Amino acid sequence: MRKFLFGFWLVLVLPVAGAEIKIDFGDVATGLMPTNFHAALAGGGRPGEWKIIMDEVPPLLAPLSPQAPVVTRRAVVAQTSTDPTDERFPMLIYDGETFKDFNLTTRFKIAGGSVEQMAGVVFRYQNESNGYVIRASALGNNVRFYKVVDGVRSDPIGPKTDIPTNTWHTLAVQCQGNQITCWLNGKLVMPTLHDNSFATGKIGFRTKSDAVGYFGDTTIIYTPRVPVMQTLVQGMLKKQPRILGLRIYTLDDKGQPQIAASKLEKEIGQPGTDAEKAALTDGKVYFGRGKGTITVTMPLRDRNGDPMAAVWVQLKSFLGETQDTALTRATMIIKAIQAQVTSKEELMQ
Repeated sequence: MRKFLFGFWLVLVLPVAGAEIKIDFGDVATGLMPTNFHAALAGGGRPGEWKIIMDEVPPLLAPLSPQAPVVTRRAVVAQTSTDPTDERFPMLIYDGETFKDFNLTTRFKIAGGSVEQMAGVVFRYQNESNGYVIRASALGNNVRFYKVVDGVRSDPIGPKTDIPTNTWHTLAVQCQGNQITCWLNGKLVMPTLHDNSFATGKIGFRTKSDAVGYFGDTTIIYTPRVPVMQTLVQGMLKKQPRILGLRIYTLDDKGQPQIAASKLEKEIGQPGTDAEKAALTDGKVYFGRGKGTITVTMPLRDRNGDPMAAVWVQLKSFLGETQDTALTRATMIIKAIQAQVTSKEELMQ
């Protein structure tokens, strides 16, 4: 496995400019799995059992008055399955966003377990077999960071430290480029790490074996990621501002065309037509004429010449313009986009 390079300096937790997500588990009834999440499992054994429960949680900030309650009963999410299978890693993945640069802060409590007493987070998560992990172990009295590539864990990195059970702790992770910095209860866990394995990914919670873990008070401050397709559209419009309309279509999970990038961002997610589907599946080209405009729908091809998307272009027509001249003008635009991306994998990032 690739070795980690260490930077021996302290990094303060500074907000990553952009957006903020606060995950409130109080919006879901107790006993149910939180919305906008899905359960995943690495290793063997039974899937995890993730559900909302009520627990006594101390406030994040010190109370202003001695009469203020020391704890309040609040909704948190818990992994409650006690399957003791070794190398069993239940996870709960947040579906709302894919993150690149971010600050994640969450609170966790290790509430049970005989074989393991472990809880933590996954980040820049690709799937069950690829991503970064930082977790705390009450039995091992340590905090460990490692990466998983194709199901193989790297050597864990991290210090020995007491992790009391049935106590709420705060875990924080900051990712900026290839720099990864982690804190536990406000203290730097280890020097900043540098690794290039995963540039973006999902965020989620993770336990091990029969460990019972609770999670709450989760905040993610992040720089919104602009998809490659939208970057291509924006770049082309900057070079050729006279383009009236520009859209890139892909197929959704049901095999139907939808707008994945557009000059008008509010159009993203809207369905396409049979023309875009035929361009995507069969490589067909379509021409249309409006009042003072022409439109062309053509396939966007990968390095092997296979359609990986469909592009819809709308241009202002000129006196005497023929279908052939319209296709020539549109083809120049689409080829300029095509030159910047050579595979569907690159396009879908």
